[in-house]
Amino acid sequence: MSERNSIERMTVTLTPEMALAVRAALDEGSYASSSEIVREALRDWQHKRRLRETELETLRGDIAAADDDRAQGRVGAFDADKIIKKGQEKSKRRAPSK
Repeated sequence: MSERNSIERMTVTLTPEMALAVRAALDEGSYASSSEIVREALRDWQHKRRLRETELETLRGDIAAADDDRAQGRVGAFDADKIIKKGQEKSKRRAPSK
């Protein structure tokens, strides 16, 4: 039997609220079995973990690029108050006169 077709039985403990949700989904016919619900939940969980890992890799790349920019002297100190004031002045110039 291939690994994909083999099945391992596991016991899972749920909170009363989760068990109620599983029973409700079964009662309304949304799923054929509690195993089907658990398999879908696990697929969603795996997908979420892959997305999070992709996001972390992107963030690590952005941090590495920023570190490289800093090491190469492509960034410098800034004055936040000056930037805010400049933005406010530009905003005032763009605002329609009344």
